[in-house]
Amino acid sequence: MAHFAEIDENNIVINIRLVNNLLMFDENGVEQEQLGIDFLKTLSPEGRFVQCSYNGNKRHQYPAIGFTYNQELDAFITPQPYPSWTFNPSRKEWEAPVPRPEDDGFTVFLWNEFAQNWHNVTIVN
Repeated sequence: MAHFAEIDENNIVINIRLVNNLLMFDENGVEQEQLGIDFLKTLSPEGRFVQCSYNGNKRHQYPAIGFTYNQELDAFITPQPYPSWTFNPSRKEWEAPVPRPEDDGFTVFLWNEFAQNWHNVTIVN
């Protein structure tokens, strides 16, 4: 199945739609995003659709409802996790004002917005 994000007028993902792969290929057997969009438009004429990839091969990552489609980067972006975080367009990700500590495999780090730092939680078996 081909996956499409339905986006609103602000490029926010409002739904994920599936299209049968057989509808995606042109007469030369080449997959065409527009064919999937054309099919979805028969179901939702006013809808706006952008193809995405379940395994993240298209447009940076698989979106969820609430993600934003950034046309300039041609990528789906997660919502801003905290007000203090800034967007890094080269990585297409939000970054904390303080770098996350290195992972040792035993510690989970959680961001503390109030304190503006990472809080560690040790995993115990």
